[in-house]
Parts: sequence; C-alpha cells; structure tokens
Amino acid sequence: ILIVAFDAEVTRLIQLYIVGVFVSFTASQTGMIRHWNRLLATESDSARRATMRRSRAINAFGLSVTALVLVVVLVTKFLLGAYIAILAMGFLYVLMKAIRRHYDLVNRELVVEDFNTALPSRVHAIVLISRLHKPAMLALSYARASRFNTLEAVTVEVEADKTARLLEEWDQRGIPVPLKVLNSPYREFLRPIVRYVREVRRQSPRDVVMVFIPEYVVGHWWEQLLHNQSALRVKGRLLFTPGVMVTSVPYQLRSSVAANRRAERIQHMPGEVRRGAPPRADQDPEPPEEPPQS
Repeated sequence: ILIVAFDAEVTRLIQLYIVGVFVSFTASQTGMIRHWNRLLATESDSARRATMRRSRAINAFGLSVTALVLVVVLVTKFLLGAYIAILAMGFLYVLMKAIRRHYDLVNRELVVEDFNTALPSRVHAIVLISRLHKPAMLALSYARASRFNTLEAVTVEVEADKTARLLEEWDQRGIPVPLKVLNSPYREFLRPIVRYVREVRRQSPRDVVMVFIPEYVVGHWWEQLLHNQSALRVKGRLLFTPGVMVTSVPYQLRSSVAANRRAERIQHMPGEVRRGAPPRADQDPEPPEEPPQS
C-alpha cells in the first residue's frame, strides 16, 4: 500500500524509515538509563557504581543526540510522510495497551476466591443425533460408557419421513437409549435443540447437562467447509449457557488418516543423505533398486 501511495519513490519512503529508526534509538537509550538507575539503587560497591554512572552518562548523551535528531526530523519531515509512522506507532501502542488491559481484566476475573466447589447433584447426558451412522454410534457408545445419571438421544424432526425411518432403525437395532424427537415446524434444527437443553437445565439448576456432538475429522481444508457446520453452530450457542458442557466426539474419516500420516512423516535432517545415514525408526525404508534387466 505504501509503495503504491508513494509511487515507489525511495526519497519519499525514507521519511517513514527515519522516524522509526530514531524513535527506536531514543526509546532504547531511555530504557538503558532506567536500567542503570535501578541497578544503582541496589548496588553498594563503589567501583561498580562508578562504572554504572559512566555507562548512564554515555546513554544520557546518546539520548540527547537521538532525541534532538528525532525532533528535527519530526519538524522538517512531518508533512512529507513522517506523520504516517507516528500515527501507526500510536495506533499500535493503543492497541497493545488495550490487549494488555483485557488480559489483566480476565486474570482478575479468574482469580479463585469464593469459587463454589460443590459437586452437581446429577449429570444429564444428551447425544445429538441427525441420522444413525458410525459417528452417531460412536457418540452413543462413549456416552453410555461414561455412566451418567440420565442419558437420552435427541433428534430434530425436520422431515417427517426421515424421522420415521430413524425411529424404525432405532427400534430394529435395539439401542438401549431413549430417543426424543423435537418438533420443528419451521424446519430449523438449532433453536429447538438450544431451547430443549436450556429447559432441562432450568428444571434442575443444580444439575449439569452434558451434550455430545458427533463430528467428522477431515484431512483437507475444503472438507471442513462441507462438514461440521451444524455442529459448530450448536456449540456456538450452547457454550453461552451456564451449566451446559459440550463434548465433541471425533470420527476420523479416511482423508484424515492420510493427512495424519503425511504430517508425521519425518524428512532427513540436513546432511544425512550425503553421509548415507540409514532411515529413522519411524520412517519407512526406501525400497531397494531393482537390478537392470540383462
């Protein structure tokens, strides 16, 4: 952007560089003076104090020179482009101060003072089901193995025929988990789920509601755009509900297995091929070359 704005003229772009350089020089000299002042406040040896005073005097002289040059540059080059560097530095300073203030507020909020350590009375588990496939069966198995006080599966009736087939298959497989169907007259799935989970939580404020969401683990970025969008929307809404815990149950698709193998593949370190080092233990050795055909 700056190259286009200044027509790639070095004479005009150098104004930004000069301001940045002398601001850095002035700030570094100021920091060194503060450094020596802190050391002098605790040092008792006279010889070391003399060395520190000499170093502080050198930094003070450097500060006066760099500050003088900075003032001259600002006065003479301000309208020629130096104001851009000043505005950018001011913006970054305010931004970093705001970020630091945010972290300080969060740290104060997270301090353990009168935190309620009482255990919940009961834990209600809810497994979200869209259709009966491998990720759903994995989520049901995990929820059953966790042994909650109550466990149920929940689906949203967006299309009546699909819900009927799901109920029929549910009974045929004999899954020992009750399946609750939430009506959705406007063919939406998010609001009925959030409303039901919050209603369960409202009926028992001292209990905890655990929601299991099956998710696909994919190996390509474009697959992420095609899958898990509904799960992300549900999690995004439920995370704002106190007393509701959301658990993602991952199911690895074939593409994720191949991507994981590619990520774990370790290449030769620099110089190993030249030295003829053998393959690592976690690498597959290269197949031997076939002898030439006679």
